[in-house]
Amino acid sequence: MKHITPKTSKTRTEPSLQELLPSLRPGQSVELLKELHILTRDGRLNQDSRRKLKQVYHLYQFIEPLLQELSADGHAPTLADHGAGKSYLGFILYDLFFRPLGRGHIYGIESRPDLVERSCQLAERLGFARMSFLNLSVAQATESATLPASIDVVTALHACDTATDDAIAFGLQKKARAMAIVPCCQAEVASHLRRNKALQLARTPLAELWRHPLHTREIGSQITNVLRCLYLEASGYQVTVTELVGWEHSLKNELIIARYTGQRKRSARERLQQILQQFGLEQDMANRFGLPWSEDAELSGEAS
Repeated sequence: MKHITPKTSKTRTEPSLQELLPSLRPGQSVELLKELHILTRDGRLNQDSRRKLKQVYHLYQFIEPLLQELSADGHAPTLADHGAGKSYLGFILYDLFFRPLGRGHIYGIESRPDLVERSCQLAERLGFARMSFLNLSVAQATESATLPASIDVVTALHACDTATDDAIAFGLQKKARAMAIVPCCQAEVASHLRRNKALQLARTPLAELWRHPLHTREIGSQITNVLRCLYLEASGYQVTVTELVGWEHSLKNELIIARYTGQRKRSARERLQQILQQFGLEQDMANRFGLPWSEDAELSGEAS
């Protein structure tokens, strides 16, 4: 009788530090990655941390050119990171850009006091002196006297539901030169669609778009991000929408990059209002997106 040796499963080992070094950004502090628990103490990286690091690095590729442009001629750039959480993005931005630049400041804004305290302690331990962490909601930060009157760059990585809109409102009030927004879960528009049944379209085939709850949630998310982009364009920003990383890494994957040009697009404002009307959202959401627009608003600088 033939003897069959049972197959033994190979123990999966995480890549070692030497294997990881080529995939890290030049100048990246290994000690910082260990402090953030992205790397283990023996310098290894698990699959979840690899995904997290890939997202932050990819977002950094979009933010770095903005910071380079804004730091020209000796300017000290300021950046506000909303919904900072454990401040992975803020710390890596500081380590890779602000620290070697030698000027500029990062403000991490987070509503959970334990995370704010932890980030403060880590910044002090690492000597990241030009980082501040504020225990505020995004909405509170807009009115807080602890932040400067203007901020150059606003980021919000996976700020949930209307916190993304609060981050955009913060950027507009602070006259941000650029914004990098990765929206997360969005329930507000979906709830309005369910309640109002988009009366303008209820008797058309388009009503099928939100007949099933799953579709309602997805179409609500899509409409919300379209409205956000139109709002930014109507407010004088040039908007680019792209993927943050591959969909296999994150389902919340839409990256909105907005650069201030001063050219307020009248067509974007009109489309914004039309979409709100068509989907029965105008009464509930007009104020959120800067409507109705005042008749005496300056029209200079607007582009069709």
